[in-house]
Amino acid sequence: MSADLRRLTADPWFVLGGGLALLLALLLLLAPWLRAHDPHDMSFTPLTPPSAAHWLGVNDGGMDIWAELLTGLGNTLAFGLITSLLGLTLAVTIGLTSAWFRGLTDALLMRLADLLLAIPAVMILILLATFFQPGPAPLALVLALLAWPSGAKVIRAQALTLQGRGHLLAARQMGAGSPYIIGRHLLPELFPLYLISLAALVRMAVFMEASLSFLGLFDPGRKSLGMMIRQALNYYYLEVWWHWLLPPILLLTLLVMAFTFLAVSLEKLFDPRLRGVW
Repeated sequence: MSADLRRLTADPWFVLGGGLALLLALLLLLAPWLRAHDPHDMSFTPLTPPSAAHWLGVNDGGMDIWAELLTGLGNTLAFGLITSLLGLTLAVTIGLTSAWFRGLTDALLMRLADLLLAIPAVMILILLATFFQPGPAPLALVLALLAWPSGAKVIRAQALTLQGRGHLLAARQMGAGSPYIIGRHLLPELFPLYLISLAALVRMAVFMEASLSFLGLFDPGRKSLGMMIRQALNYYYLEVWWHWLLPPILLLTLLVMAFTFLAVSLEKLFDPRLRGVW
């Protein structure tokens, strides 16, 4: 076991975040067997309380809440993962390109990053969802296009510090081209930063998806945790809070906490400025 891995496994933030992520992953993997009903089946009696047939009861549309919950968790997490992977790809590509070529390329890309950082992503997404009503995939792409600057700046800064190292200078002197040096040396050596950026992007995208769903800006037929919270709040005056409102809030909280704890633990390990601070 490497020293970094030993430090990670000894970090309570990583253990807690990893445990929550593993628990949610198992829940999703077992969902086909745990879900006894089709989440879109509207044949049940609306607002039926929990029972052996319906573990969390039935919502106002006659659909099983437990099946809806598992499907909503999967959709919310899928949106977060797709957005984060697209955003990370852009951050890595732009950050390394900016650091390696410098000059005008660096100036243009970093000014673009500064501009995007000044734009509130949530307002852009709300406007797009309101006027054009795109599906989750286009919104994930737009969010990724808005979310890459922070990661790109961190990757660029670290890549600049690596360029003066001996093995990179030797590769240059031996005639290695830019694609080879970036792909063979810079790209793999910055791998820990990718994990930190990925965890932070997933957390942000999950929360953003839940917010948009709660506001009713997604297709109402698409199951998500935010949509379930929105629907349950319409019946706050009934005794539904513990079996309809609380479960999606709890799962969303655990999802955000898992990636927050993972991001914190990874930053503590790989960012030298944070060592000894926590």
